[in-house]
Order: sequence, then C-alpha cells, then structure tokens
Amino acid sequence: MKDNNSSNPISRRHFLGGLAATTAAFQVVPGHVLGLNGATPPSGKLNVAGVGVGGQGGHDISQFANENIVALCDVDWGHAAGTFKRFPKAKAYKDFRKMLEEMGSSIDAVVVATPDHVHALASVMALKMGKHVYCEKPLTHSVWEARQVAEATRKAKVATQMGNQGQASEETRRLSELVWHGAIGPVREAHVWTDRPSQGLFNEYWPQGVPRPGDKPAVPEKLDWDLWIGPAPMRPYHSIYCPFRWRGWWDFGTGALGDIGCHALDPIFRALKLGAPLRVQASSTRVNDETYPLGSMVTYDFPARTAEVQPNNDHVQGLTGVGAGAVAMPPVKVVWYDGGLRPPRPRDLPEGVTMGDNGRLLVGDEGYILGNRVFPPSRAKAWPEAPRTIPRAGDHYQEWAQACKGGKPAGSNFNWAGPLAEAVLLGNVALRVQLRKELTLAALQWDPQTLSIPNLPEANKFLRREYRDGWQSIIA
Repeated sequence: MKDNNSSNPISRRHFLGGLAATTAAFQVVPGHVLGLNGATPPSGKLNVAGVGVGGQGGHDISQFANENIVALCDVDWGHAAGTFKRFPKAKAYKDFRKMLEEMGSSIDAVVVATPDHVHALASVMALKMGKHVYCEKPLTHSVWEARQVAEATRKAKVATQMGNQGQASEETRRLSELVWHGAIGPVREAHVWTDRPSQGLFNEYWPQGVPRPGDKPAVPEKLDWDLWIGPAPMRPYHSIYCPFRWRGWWDFGTGALGDIGCHALDPIFRALKLGAPLRVQASSTRVNDETYPLGSMVTYDFPARTAEVQPNNDHVQGLTGVGAGAVAMPPVKVVWYDGGLRPPRPRDLPEGVTMGDNGRLLVGDEGYILGNRVFPPSRAKAWPEAPRTIPRAGDHYQEWAQACKGGKPAGSNFNWAGPLAEAVLLGNVALRVQLRKELTLAALQWDPQTLSIPNLPEANKFLRREYRDGWQSIIA
C-alpha cells in the first residue's frame, strides 16, 4: 500500500505534547512552479492552507510554521482567532470550497482538521485538485467515505498523512518487532481500551448517551452555523455541539471509537498485519439515534494471514515460517472497550502493575504484552532483545512535509489510513440503535470487495450518509 507518502499510546494528548515550531519569514510562491510529483519549490517551502484551524487544527497548522501558511479557513472566527493572529499574512476564509476555488493555484498542500463530518469532503476536494493533504483522524465520518478518500488518493498521486501521530513513535515500532520475533508466540487476541468519552469516573470529555437539547440559544456572532453544519442535516445551534463537544453526536462525530481508535488500533494493525475484518459485533450501554453510548465493547474477528515482515527475521520463533521473510499468523480477535470499560486483569500480572484507564494487551500462546512490556516475567527474562529491524521515523508532521517535497511516503498515508479507518468505523455501524435487536441474533459479516454487509442488508445504509443539498457534488 503506497502512494507518494510512503504506533502509541491511547491518549491524543500524549502524542501531541511537546511539539513546537517557529514562524518563518512569509513568502508566497505560486503552486504551479512546484514542478511535477511534489518537487520542492524554488523557495524550498510549501504553500500550505488550513481547513479548520481552531483547537486541534490550530496546533496542526502551527507544526508547519516553517513553511508558507498562505490561507486559513474556519467557520468560527472567534474560536480560530488565535491562529489567524499567529499567521496574519494568510488569507482568511469561512468556506473551504471558496478558498480552494480562489487560491487553488497558490496552494500546494492542505491541512484538514474540521469536525469529523467534513473531513472527507474537504480532503477529496483538495485531492481532486492535486493538492497534498494532511487530515486529522479518523480520516472520515463513514466507512464509504474512507474508501472514496483512498481511491481519490491513488488517482491524485500526492503526499498524504492522517493525524494519528503515534504511528511515528518508537513504541509502535517496538511492538511490531516484539510480535514478529515471537516474544509471546502466535497472537490470538488483542484488547484496547480508553476512558473516552469519560474523564475518570465523574467527568467527561464530551456528552454521549444524551438526547438532543430542546432550547435554541442565539448563534455566536462570529460563527457561520450553516457552514458548520455543512453536509449534515440542519438543526438549531447549541453550545452542546461546538466548538469541541460535537464528537459524541452521530451527525457530526464518530464517538470514542472514532476519536481514539485510529490512534490505538494502528500499532495492532501494523504488528499483526491486519486488513479487513470478517465479522464485527458490539454491545453497549444505552444508546439512541442522536448520540453514541456512554460505554461500549466492539469485537472484530480477523482471518489467518500469511504476512511478509521486515528482513533479518532469522530468529522468528513461535510463528510458522512459510517462505523467506514470511510468517503465518493465526486468526485473531480484537476487542475495543471505551467509557472506562476494560478487559479482565491477566491472572499472572504482578501486583502493582497497572492496567490503566487507557491501554493495550496482546495475548499470545507463550505470554502477553501489556503496553510494550512482555509478561510473564519469566518469558521476558528468557527472551533475548528483539532486533531493531524497522527504520525509525522522525516527527510525524515533518514526515508529511518531506513527502510533499518528494521524500518517501509518510507512515500513515491514506493508502494505509483509509483501510484502517474503514475497519475502525465498521464498529460504529454495529453500535447503531436501529440494529440493536438484529445484532443480538448475528454478528455483522463484512465483504470489503462489495463494501457491504451481506447477512444484514438493512445495516448497509449506515455505511454512508446522505449529504445536505449543495454538498453532494464534491464526492461523486
């Protein structure tokens, strides 16, 4: 899976802490002088535009302050005021469509960090115009959109990167090396958990499991509510949706799974060489057709794989060799937990070792890995240091910037991130209240070739969504 861009603690804050950039002198070089296939412009700098530049988007665009920030777009100029102030020479917009249409020839690369329901539209429009794209996770709002973004990327042949920053980490690479070199034998189960949307026991990051509010406060002066709604069905403004609390609403966000899944599941997909699941099923606390449940468990079943792994695998143990550089991996069950739920504590996990509110557990025939620690202690002590066979990455953001300038593909380019987002977002289909009764009778059977759920056709309508008038033409 390669385009011109080519894992991992659970909390986004862990990934983003400590990243800084300095503002460079501003000089706009028209995009058409870049040359072909992402060649570096004469100035050595990219002309970058941002879509959604308050909050996380402000952080993202600031990581490219040493490039030319030529345009900024946000529907809420109050929330994005700090970013506009930091880059005063960038042209300001509220509608990304207008920005791309007016400044297309002056833009080389686009950073998308809107709420989830706009990710795919902004990304696809930029891709169709031949722009390099960085998009925050979970890449898209729906399974169908993830496929469309991946296909648009293959046609555009540009540099892309999804915002799961931990993919560039040392921890992600070491997990793969431990698994590939047989530290715990064949892996048959993996468990990932987060406290989102909870924040400890009594607080929350955003509301879930709640109904739509009935009151209708006035729209803030600097917010264009119609543009914020974008492709979603129109509803009255309320502060319960924005600027940040949209994540728990079906129309706008992708819940705890969408928020953290592309961070937390990415290293497991890499280490276990996972692709599309065979089956998906879920259970949850109370859920409605407005918001995601407060807590849920989603179980994915993946088939056996014959996988090529990194070279220098002479010490591979516990995995069945099937050729040079190839290993046979058994079927595996991957279970996601959110809202503070988590798997049982392994029986032989030493007292004092914490599972944590956010974590990862891989269970093999010969032991298990909690985070990146091998257990039981006897297994860890007897196991030699796994060779470091995977090239180390630098900064996640600069991976993409260098890919835009003709460097190697970024680690979470959309040819990787698209299928990952597809699998992650399938879990949200299994959480739909409209399917709750049917899903007590059978798991969702997934056919990635036809992008459908053949054993429960009524579930297929939740793989994509209808766009509001005026937005359909972007993805056709």
